[in-house]
Amino acid sequence: MFEVKNIEDTNLAENPVIAQMSKYDHEQLLFCNDNATGLKAIIAVHNTVLGPALGGTRMWTYNNEMEALNDVLRLSRGMTYKNSISGLNLGGGKAVIIGDARSMKSEALFRRFGKFVNSLGGKYITAEDVGISPVDMTWVSMETNHVVGLPGKSGDPSPVTAHGTYVGMKACAKEQFGSDSLNGKKIAVQGVGHVGEYLVEALAKEGAEIYISDIHEPTLKRVSETYGAKVVGLDEIYDIDMDIYAPCALGATVNDETLSRLKCSIIAGAANNQLQNEIIHGQAVMERGMIYAPDFALNAGGVINCYSEVKGLSSEWAMGKAEEIYGTISNIVKRSVAENVPTYQIANKMAEERIASIGKVKLPL
Repeated sequence: MFEVKNIEDTNLAENPVIAQMSKYDHEQLLFCNDNATGLKAIIAVHNTVLGPALGGTRMWTYNNEMEALNDVLRLSRGMTYKNSISGLNLGGGKAVIIGDARSMKSEALFRRFGKFVNSLGGKYITAEDVGISPVDMTWVSMETNHVVGLPGKSGDPSPVTAHGTYVGMKACAKEQFGSDSLNGKKIAVQGVGHVGEYLVEALAKEGAEIYISDIHEPTLKRVSETYGAKVVGLDEIYDIDMDIYAPCALGATVNDETLSRLKCSIIAGAANNQLQNEIIHGQAVMERGMIYAPDFALNAGGVINCYSEVKGLSSEWAMGKAEEIYGTISNIVKRSVAENVPTYQIANKMAEERIASIGKVKLPL
């Protein structure tokens, strides 16, 4: 996927791939190409101190390969932090398949991808993510045992992800408004795919006033009619007078342009990497008096669900573990206020402290 014409002439210090790996402190990258099936994919293993790297596979039409590389590096790093802060004995990894999820899927493509996953010998465990379904994972599982989220087992992690996002949102409301009730609160949900729809369902049951946007018109229409949510335009969603902004699609939607428009007190959604630049925009959110629920802490329900399958635990255990996200988010927000630092810094510190601690336990005698 990345052409090197003459390896002897290549300076690794100037190689953009090596530089990117060094930037995020990754352990391993696997570039996957198969002309026969059309597979082009990247698997990123970020950190395995706590255990094998678990993280989903995303299928997306990236503009170029460097965009895909940046995405998989950021997402896999986020999985390390997510698994750590959730108290799971898992490291962080992620995979991206470059292509149109609506037209390029095939059994052969996913089975070939499964062979690449298997070649890592259990260092990486995959599951579904954006553009991927449990059925797709069934094809992957034909070639490797290192896959979770299969039908008949823990299955679709979306309900658990949505539940964790929901209870974490309530924790933010408790800190910001004095009550964790979402009844009557104006909440804008950006993206109503698998997770977004389950979140909308929970919010509707509590009596929230819901606004939704999505790139897929049929899904948008169905969710709107089912739950009484008001449809708004893809760009219009940033201008709504709302209490809570819930990004549940792709990342980087909290940026210089949107922050000048967002009229909300809380940012709490299921999307990964919501801050375009966590240093700049994490600080900016805090200075505006908004509470930002760090995405990897808030949306950990999915990986909790996958962990339950890895360890043979029940779906009830997974939902109970997702309930703990309320306390995690509450603790992050309280520490942020007490230490006067952005919430993302507190969440990162909590995750890093656990990795460092367990890393000492695993040192040889």
